[in-house]
Amino acid sequence: MASRRKPIAWSIAGSDSGGGAGIQADLATFHDFGVHGCTVITAIAAQNSFAVGHVSVTPRRTLAAQINALDSDLQADVIKLGMLASEEVVAMMSKYLETFPGFVVCDPVMSSSIDGELMPEGICNMLIEKILPRADLLTPNLHEAESLLNRSIDSLDDVERAAADIVALGARSVLLTGGHSNARNNERHDYWTDGEQGFWLSGPNIDTLNTRGAGCTLSSAIAAAVARGYALRDAMVIAKAYVSQGLRMSVQLGGGPGSVGHIGWPQRLADLPSLSRHLPDHGRRLSFASCDGGLGLYPIVDSAAWVSRLLACGVKTIQLRVKHLSGEALEQEVREAVALGKQFNARVLINDHWQLAISEGAYGVHLGQADLDLADMTAIADAGLRLGITTHTYNEVARAHSLRPSYIAIGPIYAAADKNIPWTPQGVPQLRRWVGMLSADYPLTAVGGIDFKRAKDVLATGVGSVALVSAITQADNPEAVVAELMAMHETAA
Repeated sequence: MASRRKPIAWSIAGSDSGGGAGIQADLATFHDFGVHGCTVITAIAAQNSFAVGHVSVTPRRTLAAQINALDSDLQADVIKLGMLASEEVVAMMSKYLETFPGFVVCDPVMSSSIDGELMPEGICNMLIEKILPRADLLTPNLHEAESLLNRSIDSLDDVERAAADIVALGARSVLLTGGHSNARNNERHDYWTDGEQGFWLSGPNIDTLNTRGAGCTLSSAIAAAVARGYALRDAMVIAKAYVSQGLRMSVQLGGGPGSVGHIGWPQRLADLPSLSRHLPDHGRRLSFASCDGGLGLYPIVDSAAWVSRLLACGVKTIQLRVKHLSGEALEQEVREAVALGKQFNARVLINDHWQLAISEGAYGVHLGQADLDLADMTAIADAGLRLGITTHTYNEVARAHSLRPSYIAIGPIYAAADKNIPWTPQGVPQLRRWVGMLSADYPLTAVGGIDFKRAKDVLATGVGSVALVSAITQADNPEAVVAELMAMHETAA
């Protein structure tokens, strides 16, 4: 048999005859993500946009037949669990999941947004006992989290503790979604934790009543992104952007609230959530100085001597990245580089050493993801420095977006032959997608594995800037290479 190329996701959930939630929302989401969707229907809800008239639970034999049919031919890469409408259904799903090796997302559907409770009493304890230990990710809203914990969640300050307590019940990780009860700074905030690490995903507050299927769509989008090979953190960022897009584009079709729109991969920065370790303060947003336009050719060098040599060639943006010095020697390199930037009226950014960048009055500082946990962002912003951030994945772009930096570096575009890096090369097509989403609000530079020959293809994406290291510093004639690269940038502008 030929190997299949398209990932397969199962939705084990209830059918919504109105088409706004449940199996129907899941299949529409899978389609948008390029995933083949299969279904195990656990219940049939006679439902329209304003009422649930009747719910019929799928008989055990019919449920088993669906599972057996799929398991013998269309095995799942990922399973999304939705409405599990009876104790018998929960028991059967638990039994099957004991030997299922793939990723499991569970949306613990306990009620309908339009007509109240969907689950009989007693199911909650069975979910906790039999399903939570097999859920790689649980996605309850506040109401469902309250049912699981048998207590109220009264404010955003209660959310982190509630999510941690649900993990303690057995779930491997939890994304606790807030919806309309969870607003601050005109944003909606969801919290994820695995019991050891945690972060907030904050998205735009979209004023709409057309929210049917939002929870189903979020969980199925996460499942689909995982099936496509994305790490869980990236999948959650993509899924939240997808739901925000769907809420923004939703329409009312019947007499009641409409459902979330399903219109393809999210492509607008307005829908991209920001990722923060801590809940954003009321009204507090850092602001970093602008770079006043595109970055252009962006060499990365390890000495002030190289800064001097390349600024003399007309380079206007350059990064000093010194890893081999410390103490007075490091301070002297930074001091000389900053002075050269002022002499040539150029953007000289200091990699990592933000304290020295502040004390020496540098144009800006460039930080990697690990440095974001250590640097004092408020001090950098208050000093008027520009901030650049390296990103490799969706969750890292979302984290950079939470800080509103002066520019964003995207990479690695290609694999670097001389480096063992943990990130999969993003490639030109993904770079083009980032340009479409980010470039209207952030100057971008592309980095990673780019040599002189590849630079033209990279610039053709519209990124506006290419960051180069060895292609310049190891060239036989660096000045000639810089001249050609600068001309290439000007042609692409």
